[in-house]
Amino acid sequence: MQYIKKIREKTPLIHFITNYVTVNDVANATLAIGASPIMTDEINDAVDMQNICDALVINIGTLNERTVKTMIAAGKKANELGHVVVLDPCGVGATPYRNDVINKLLEEVKFDCIKGNISEIKAMANVASKTNGVDACEADKTTRKNMHDVFKFAKKLYKKTGAVIAITGPIDVIADDKYAYISDNGCKEMRNITGTGCMTAGIIAASLVANKENKLEASTAGVIILGLAGELANKYAKGTGTLHIGLIDELSNMNDDILEKGAKIERFEI
Repeated sequence: MQYIKKIREKTPLIHFITNYVTVNDVANATLAIGASPIMTDEINDAVDMQNICDALVINIGTLNERTVKTMIAAGKKANELGHVVVLDPCGVGATPYRNDVINKLLEEVKFDCIKGNISEIKAMANVASKTNGVDACEADKTTRKNMHDVFKFAKKLYKKTGAVIAITGPIDVIADDKYAYISDNGCKEMRNITGTGCMTAGIIAASLVANKENKLEASTAGVIILGLAGELANKYAKGTGTLHIGLIDELSNMNDDILEKGAKIERFEI
């Protein structure tokens, strides 16, 4: 599949209602992969913005009542237009308010993909879990021993939401109700860079717009692209700063040959 070629040919315009901690990183990663980002969280602007965009990414990392209303209104408009909508439930499970916001979003908006770390996805699937703010709890991490349990609650959440479930971590799991992909791409040093998960959501959205024929494979490609870019950048990084810059460089240099050769992926029937 020519995932990256199609993104660069399509140049999808992606609207982000995202957190203010990582907005610049998200914009640069989106540009590097060949898509175009736009950010606005004013409700009167964001709803009309859907008319010219190809996708909407909603990230609840830095919440307030004003932006929640914008997320719901923009999400409904994107659904009405048949656009791709991706949810990053950043920090869900950490507080009752975040849980309430996610429940409202799921009631009002249909998502094509929900991308989160293992603790966030477990919280959404009502599976017992702990949380460490916006980071996954160490006790929750996916391993080769427990991955079939992870498949089960990912499948459960897919059936509840109709969205492909992308769980990022040391082992990434991307699933619907029939199949799950696992990927070993990435490196542990990436967790020291703020925003890698937020960037991934944007790349997933771009991949979904450009490769509409299969949501599961397109979402999987989005996850692997970011992980592989980080893995390649880490080979020459001198520390967190050069890894951060190198990640964007590798995204901008990424092509489908590099993706195919570098992807560490397995598929399971679930």
